[in-house]
Amino acid sequence: MVLAAGFGTRLRPLTDKMPKPLVRVAGKPLIDHVLDKLANAGVTTAVVNVHYLADQIECHLAARRAPKILLSDERQTLLDTGGGVVKALPHLASKPFFHVNSDTLWIDSVTPNLTRLAQAFDPARMDALLLLASTASSIGYHGKGDFAMNSDGTLRRRTENEVLPFVYAGVALLSPALFTDAPSGVFSLNVLFDRAAAAGRLAGLRLEGRWMHVGTPEAIAEAEAAITRSAKG
Repeated sequence: MVLAAGFGTRLRPLTDKMPKPLVRVAGKPLIDHVLDKLANAGVTTAVVNVHYLADQIECHLAARRAPKILLSDERQTLLDTGGGVVKALPHLASKPFFHVNSDTLWIDSVTPNLTRLAQAFDPARMDALLLLASTASSIGYHGKGDFAMNSDGTLRRRTENEVLPFVYAGVALLSPALFTDAPSGVFSLNVLFDRAAAAGRLAGLRLEGRWMHVGTPEAIAEAEAAITRSAKG
């Protein structure tokens, strides 16, 4: 599941007439960075939700062959991160699936992080496994973090005045069980993450490599410089 329906307001004016997933970084649209990583990890089908400037995304994705693209159309109502997945569930397998923001960008280390997520996921112990980046070393990120990780790998959400070591990188492996009795309509996936955390079934995996937060036009240059350095070894 690839989320591509948002407005990308923080990237204005670039997103005034272009959806954020099509903004180019290092010569390639953000969504293609994500889809290429999914294809390389063996994903054969990706469900992509669309809303803002949906026709542009649909036209762009029509040229892709791997992974196969299924659109989840939210043109009428933007359903947020949780509601968007619930709408798309009929298109998703009955087994755990990757959930990726179309604007997330990262450089892998030796083993691809999507492979590491798949290897680490344990449905007996978790309903969601989140990929977490370091707040200190991530490019373009200046926040206070999202989660602390317990010794058993489960996660605790940041309280108001805390500064925590991990930020959610916008990549997760989710069990369909996470969506049991989920709300209907518009809601944030954080509702289900918090419910899983309270039950001890929200886990994290530290990203190996470098995560880039492309939240502003200025951050694009930082991300491109990091990609160039990585390509040079």
